[in-house]
Amino acid sequence: MPEFLFTAADFQRVRDLIHQRAGISLGESKREMVYSRLTRLVRARRLTSFAEYLELLEQGPAGEWEAFTNALTTNLTAFFREPHHFPILAERLRKTAGKRPIRLWSCAASTGEEPYSMAMTVVETLGRFDAPVRILASDIDTAVLEKAERGVYPLERVVRLEKDRLKRFFLQGVNKNAGLVRVRPELRKLISFQPLNLLEERWPLRDPFDAIFCRNVMIYFDKPTQYRILEKFAPLLRPDGLLFAGHSESFTHAGGMFRCLGKTVYRRAQESSGRMAS
Repeated sequence: MPEFLFTAADFQRVRDLIHQRAGISLGESKREMVYSRLTRLVRARRLTSFAEYLELLEQGPAGEWEAFTNALTTNLTAFFREPHHFPILAERLRKTAGKRPIRLWSCAASTGEEPYSMAMTVVETLGRFDAPVRILASDIDTAVLEKAERGVYPLERVVRLEKDRLKRFFLQGVNKNAGLVRVRPELRKLISFQPLNLLEERWPLRDPFDAIFCRNVMIYFDKPTQYRILEKFAPLLRPDGLLFAGHSESFTHAGGMFRCLGKTVYRRAQESSGRMAS
């Protein structure tokens, strides 16, 4: 017997609420996942059913909405995930270096592996920790963003990194911190961390970016939601700026805004020229 009653109507309410709150479209197959992730919240509030929990949620306390969203947000990530993107970023850095300060955005930073991989690429490409580059790392999930800002990881999360990278960019824990590594402060200084919901009507962002990493995020949104987000990305990219997507994502439905250059990298359509090898 399940610990708490979770009806089809409860599941539909959850689907509606997370779509309104975060744009995430949950399929019918996600019912068990939703039950598993929200049960601990129902239990922690000492409630007896999901219906009671959803009534509490809809009363609107900000902390409850945050916990609800955090529980249902997927945060699968790794250092240098989809590695074919980082040489492309490095080439863009080389072309832009010396012309102006460079701005990059990781818009679903999760626990930090993506923005730190971007920062390592900056240092390796430009040869210095104090390069005129700023990286914005944002996420709707405040809990994982706090972990990202701390920059502390179990050793097994970095074992696949080359030894030179590990030595250059991480400090290894000793004594009570054995088995952990911490991102070096010099690397951390390249990144600013900021909570941000991509569904917000207005983003607190103004200066244009040279590259936006929005990888493996759009798969959770329906096409109309994707289109609205892409509409907001376009004016935030420099005319020659790059938008990096996940390997299973395609923005062909926004061909008037973005054109694919290959390898799931996009450029604003009106500025696109040339192609990368697929």
